[in-house]
Amino acid sequence: MKKLIPFAMLIIFSISAVSAQTTKVKKDPVGNWKFEAPYAPEGYTSGSVTVGFVDKKYTAAMSFTGSDYKMPGNNVKFENDTLSLAIYVEGETVTISLKMEDAMKMSGNAVYSGGSIPLTAARAKKETE
Repeated sequence: MKKLIPFAMLIIFSISAVSAQTTKVKKDPVGNWKFEAPYAPEGYTSGSVTVGFVDKKYTAAMSFTGSDYKMPGNNVKFENDTLSLAIYVEGETVTISLKMEDAMKMSGNAVYSGGSIPLTAARAKKETE
């Protein structure tokens, strides 16, 4: 009986350790992303988004393919695995919402007065890769 108690405790600790390893990993949007929005107006169908985290706040900047100008994101938030921000394009506010599917992929919509446009983003490979 005395040998059974340590054995039972070992099993309980082993189960606890295994279940602690399977906890959900928090997704992190910080980094460089390449986005595609094939249904957007010409000139706005692809580009990059850079997401940062400074002073306990998320930041974002967006640029379109063929342009070096980075538009700063406003009201940048990351809640419930969803990145949201607003940018100002050609006199209009565009609200973007992207849900992280995993560490390398996001998908969502860009909403403006002309409607909603689906978009996807993939984490950009580092220059050294």
